[in-house]
Amino acid sequence: MKKLILAATALALSTTVTTSISAQSAQERLDDRYNRALAAGYKALFMCSAISHAEANGTSRTAESVMEWELTGIQAPLDQMVRDMPFEIVRHDNGTVERVKVEWAEDSQPRAAIHLDNDRGCALNPIMGPGHYYGRPANAVQSRMRRYQSIAEAPRALRPSFERAFSGAYGEEARTTTVLVRYNGKNVGERYVKGFDHATPQRTWSVAKSIAATVVGAAVQRGDADVGNSADLGFKRGEPRAEITIDHALRMASGRYTDTPGNRTDPLYWGGASILETALEWPLVYKPGTVYRYANNDTLAAVQAIAGTFEDHPPSELFAKLGMTHTVAEIDWRGQYIMSSQAWTTARDLAKLGQLYLNDGMWDGERILPEGWADYVSDPSGPQPEGTLWGYGAGWWTFRRPEGNAFEGIPDDAFAARGNRGQYVVVVPSRNVVIVRRGEDMVGTRFDIAAFTRDVLAALEE
Repeated sequence: MKKLILAATALALSTTVTTSISAQSAQERLDDRYNRALAAGYKALFMCSAISHAEANGTSRTAESVMEWELTGIQAPLDQMVRDMPFEIVRHDNGTVERVKVEWAEDSQPRAAIHLDNDRGCALNPIMGPGHYYGRPANAVQSRMRRYQSIAEAPRALRPSFERAFSGAYGEEARTTTVLVRYNGKNVGERYVKGFDHATPQRTWSVAKSIAATVVGAAVQRGDADVGNSADLGFKRGEPRAEITIDHALRMASGRYTDTPGNRTDPLYWGGASILETALEWPLVYKPGTVYRYANNDTLAAVQAIAGTFEDHPPSELFAKLGMTHTVAEIDWRGQYIMSSQAWTTARDLAKLGQLYLNDGMWDGERILPEGWADYVSDPSGPQPEGTLWGYGAGWWTFRRPEGNAFEGIPDDAFAARGNRGQYVVVVPSRNVVIVRRGEDMVGTRFDIAAFTRDVLAALEE
């Protein structure tokens, strides 16, 4: 077994707060320890996923690159903690990543992210849990053969928009890694920051919610699901949560309580807790279908409602049909898909996802999604978010709200997948256009995807 130890000292574990620890309250000490555990999980998971998925795609990422992009400018207080935490990348004899371990406390097991395989990616162990929950896979993971493909050079009309996307003109300190435009079924322009290319995957963050809506749509087309059916959140007959449908969950309208706006799911994402523990048991506070509240738990509930279909039809089957060969939906340590955020993919694969919607669910002569599914996911017919010009459909954001479209220069039928740190997929059916922007934007910065979309659409008219 080959090991790469990239931070060999545990000094950081004992020196962080030694001078002030006696002045901390019990709650402050507890919070600090919990945050360190989360930071270690965050670091282990990103190191494992970014490096192993890139290598599986035939390209590469270094630990230094992951620190520079994925682990810089993240949420406080984890952003300070992740920098000096000792970590170890453990590899199989064939050189592929087996796991990444991060030290965080002298009296605890390291946080560990285990690379299961190329279809399920990396999973994180629980806090205080040993790093061998999945054990070592029986066979070393095999890398895919790299497919070298030329980069589509942007036509002259698009170049100014592309330049501005990388210069910060669409958002001060926004950090663009990739832009791609697909027009009339072809990628007509794409550009990558140094160190990234067409095979370099990034975490989708909440773009995964739109992928989840697509996975649900595929199940509906097969006859395995109905969005009007209960999401099975009630424990027994007569419980009001049983009234929550898959449609309610996709529209962020389940009516369930969440403890923070946006439903921070740190225990699941970075703590190693499972979906079954954290996402499904929140109580009802509004009648389902009456109030919008953006919540990771709602998307997770919609996916969990069709989990019984995944043995025969895992998400990887859908990705393969669409040629999204560089896309991986990852799981928790109990095997459930964290498809509210934890998927890794490339700009080209996301462009194919958008193309599926331009095709009204058809791909290579096969109906993948029900007829009209694009209209369904882009229809802001349910309760809507407050304080924004954006509308919300079923797993996708819309440029129009029920009262109209406030985005000048963008057609009413445009809709988008949006994710943390600047992940965007914009679909414009009336113009036959898909626009992808990937980034690693710092906390507190935002890329103006509406302005970029407007400029791209105007350029394509020239």
